[in-house]
Formats: sequence, structure tokens, C-alpha cells
Amino acid sequence: MFGLKKRIEKKSYDRENMKPILHASICTGETVAGFKDKRTGRFEEIMLIKNEADKELFKEIYDITSDLPTEY
Repeated sequence: MFGLKKRIEKKSYDRENMKPILHASICTGETVAGFKDKRTGRFEEIMLIKNEADKELFKEIYDITSDLPTEY
């Protein structure tokens, strides 16, 4: 059973009204991936990003192909 890749559950989001971004703290440097509402500007946290692998996992789960912009 070694070498089997864990199956990733794909999820969706409202692509018309939500924009995927990374939200980083200026003080602590903590980075969180999530979605920003284009109409209200409200940010919804989804996942803590500790390294590049976490960022790629977030992109894979939500089927995001473009780079994620970072907001502070």
C-alpha cells in the first residue's frame, strides 16, 4: 500500500463573485489561503499555508491554475 497517493476531494467556489487570494500578516508573516468577495471585499479563510506544498494543495483542491495574489 506504500506509494499510493492520497485521494484529494475536489471542491468548488463561486468563480463569478469570489477571488482566490493569499492573505499574509505583516506582523507575524502568517499566510492564509481563502476567497475574497469581489462585491463586499470580505475575506473567507480556508486554509493555513505553511509552505509551498500547502499552497499547491489549496490550488489543486479548488482547481486553480493561475498564481495566487498576496494581500497584506
